Amino acid sequence: MNLREIIKLTNGVLLTPDVETNIQISGGYGADLMSDVLAASQPGAILLTGLTNPQVVRTAEMAEFRAIIFVRGKQPQAETLLIAAQENIPLITSPLGMFELSGRLHQAGLPSFESNVPN
Repeated sequence: MNLREIIKLTNGVLLTPDVETNIQISGGYGADLMSDVLAASQPGAILLTGLTNPQVVRTAEMAEFRAIIFVRGKQPQAETLLIAAQENIPLITSPLGMFELSGRLHQAGLPSFESNVPN
């Protein structure tokens, strides 16, 4: 699914206008624990999260996410925006909650890229 389609589907607002948005997203993953993101995600996904600190972008970069959506209309810190622009990671905010966002994306055909966290 194209990121531009995802932005429209989620009522999203692009927060990093100079970052490429004509990219393909292969799956989705929703989490607020960055340790879970590192342990149980797959590359090429979009991350749905309520966290807005710079570590979210660093974690997304390490886990090879293509973009990040902040749920419930959350706005990231200025440093988060700066790092995302430097790393070419699109940041989007959506007024919707994580549950509804996940449902909309899944119903539109975006598969889950979530796997079990190892014990």
